[in-house]
Amino acid sequence: RLPEQQKTSESPLSWFRGVYLPPALHPLNKTFVKDGEWQDIDSTQEKRRAFLQDFCRKYNSRKKLQTHLVHLVSRIYVEDRHKVLYCEVPKAGCSNWKRVLMVLSGLAASANNISHDDVHYGKHLRKLDSYDLKGIYARLNMYTKFIFVRDPMERLVSAFRDKFEHPNSYYHPVFGKAIIKKYRHNADEEALKTGSGVKFKEFIQYLLDSHRPVGMDIHWEQVSKLCYPCLINYDFIGKFETLEEDANYFLQLVGAPANLKFPKFKDRHSSDERTSTEVVRQYLKELSKEERQLTYDFYYLDYLMFNYTSP
Repeated sequence: RLPEQQKTSESPLSWFRGVYLPPALHPLNKTFVKDGEWQDIDSTQEKRRAFLQDFCRKYNSRKKLQTHLVHLVSRIYVEDRHKVLYCEVPKAGCSNWKRVLMVLSGLAASANNISHDDVHYGKHLRKLDSYDLKGIYARLNMYTKFIFVRDPMERLVSAFRDKFEHPNSYYHPVFGKAIIKKYRHNADEEALKTGSGVKFKEFIQYLLDSHRPVGMDIHWEQVSKLCYPCLINYDFIGKFETLEEDANYFLQLVGAPANLKFPKFKDRHSSDERTSTEVVRQYLKELSKEERQLTYDFYYLDYLMFNYTSP
């Protein structure tokens, strides 16, 4: 499905050089934004978009990044009824956002009745990379593109707590075993066998290792590599820290049913304390000063792009 001249010289999986996606932002319907409750949120939203655009102009990443278009949009979910594209950032409200997309698309009557397994393993929602090139470009041009982000260190600690401090049939045997084997001296047989009990310091050693024993994972991958915010012009930038008001404002913008509100419930481990600034501080105490700095450096672009304060 590539242009004819491309087919003759390159394979379908060849790299797009200097991929340049539509620069125009999709105009949002703001007729209901007056002097009322949404004005402050709208003003904040405009500042976020302007800040990101200014950062991208300075960073000039369009010229530096070489990647394939299909990979570029591989984390983006499509909802055709309301013409929206959502780039999934794990640990930033993504489970509830996928529930909302299922309701918007008519797959469910209420977001409150959709199970965790249905959200993540039901394959009800379609991703943008499942379309041909014409379909991808058409939706990037015409649909409202949105993303929700979170303070990088909070997101990291939240991912660690979720995947390593609770029983998990995938992350313990796949990541846990490899992490304990490489970074824990004199590990006992039980730990090596199950991969359970990974310590935060060991997890950070894995994260910062250029020769990781297992690859990266979307739950702690940088947003800059998940959603490419300097290449894909997002019309709406929400933040986990203001999740409820941002989400409900966005639903108004795209003409969602009036009775659809963003779910408030915690998807899993509801009895756990939420990962707050204070919780993060306790985990960072387990690291050396150098490890803390290197972890910040790892997420440096995410801090800059979305104007988060360094910890």
